[in-house]
Amino acid sequence: MISYNKVEKSPVELSKQDFVSDQMVKWCPGCGAHAILAAVSNVFPKIGYKKENFAMVSGIGCSSRFPYYVDTFGFHGIHGRAAAIASGLKVANPGLSVWVATGDGDSMAIGGNHFIHVLRRNIDINVLLFNNRIYGLTKGQFSPTTPMGAVTKTSPHGTIEPPFTVSGLVMGAQGTFFARVPDNNVKLMTEVLYEAAKHNGTAVVEILQNCIIFADKIHDMVTNRETREDRQVILRHGEPVIFGKERNKGIVLRGTSLEVVEIGKNGITEDDLIVHDMYSSNPGIQRMLGWMKAPDYPVAMGVIRAAPSESYDDLSERQIETAKKTSDIKSVNDLLRSGDTWEI
Repeated sequence: MISYNKVEKSPVELSKQDFVSDQMVKWCPGCGAHAILAAVSNVFPKIGYKKENFAMVSGIGCSSRFPYYVDTFGFHGIHGRAAAIASGLKVANPGLSVWVATGDGDSMAIGGNHFIHVLRRNIDINVLLFNNRIYGLTKGQFSPTTPMGAVTKTSPHGTIEPPFTVSGLVMGAQGTFFARVPDNNVKLMTEVLYEAAKHNGTAVVEILQNCIIFADKIHDMVTNRETREDRQVILRHGEPVIFGKERNKGIVLRGTSLEVVEIGKNGITEDDLIVHDMYSSNPGIQRMLGWMKAPDYPVAMGVIRAAPSESYDDLSERQIETAKKTSDIKSVNDLLRSGDTWEI
C-alpha cells in the first residue's frame, strides 16, 4: 500500500504547552470535554508533526469550541458541516493532519449525510465524536443517541426513537477505524488518539462524555469507578478478550453470537476466548464487539477496528500524478489551444 501522507515531522521536540491556547476554556466545570482536551494536548506532541501542520475543524455544539482551545490552525464551521470542511482541507492539502471535534447531534443528525460519506470515502482525517447523548449547547433536547424512553426538553413523555449505536453506524458506512473510550480515562484516550493518528483513512473515536448539566451520569452504568471493571472490556490487539475486577471473565463466540463466560468454570480457559484482531478487514467480530451493551455485556473500549486501507487522498494524489504524466495538456495555454479553436 502506497501512502501519500505528507505530514512533516517536527525538527524539534514539542511539549503539551506548545498546544495550550491563550483562550479561556468556557465549558461547564465537570464537563467531560476538559478530559478530551487534556488527552489531545498530550497526544499532539507524541505524534511529532510540525505544529503548523495540525488543523482542528468543528461544527456547532459544545464540542465545537475545541478549535479555540488548542493552539493550532482551526476552523469553526456551521452545524453538521465539519466533516465536509475537513474533507476539503485534507484533499487540497495532504500535508495537514486534520482533526474534527463534533458531537452526537452535530455529526449524526444534521451532519449525518456528511458523516457517512466521509467514512465511505475513507479520507484521512481524525474524528473525535463527543457522545453525551444529548444536545448540550442548545439546552437539553434529545439527540440521535439519546436512550429510548428518556425524558428531555423535546421528549417530555419520553423518546420513542431507537438510538443510533455509533459503532454500528461507522462500520455500516464501511468505516475502516473505530475506537471507543470513556472520558474519565485520559491515559487510554491518549493511547487511542495516537492509534487514530497513525491510521491511514477516516478514524472515528467515540468518547463517552458526561454532560453534567443536561445528561449527568448518562454513562454511569459503564464508567462508574466502582463497577467499571465489570462493565468495560479494554481491547488489546492480539490478546484474549478478558475483563472483570478479578480478570476472570471473558468473551467467546458461540455460533454467530458472543457470550460472556467465567474463566475456570465449566472447563473454560483463556484458550477458548476470542483474540482481538483490530486489523482484520472482515468487520464481523469487530461489529459484534462494538455492539455489546451493558448490563448483559461489557462495553468494548479501545481500538475496535483499524483495517488497513488506502485513503481517498492517497488515491486522489495518485490519480493526479498519473494525469500529469499522461496528459497532453501541461499548462493553461495548452488547455486553451486544445480541441477546436478559431480566430475572430
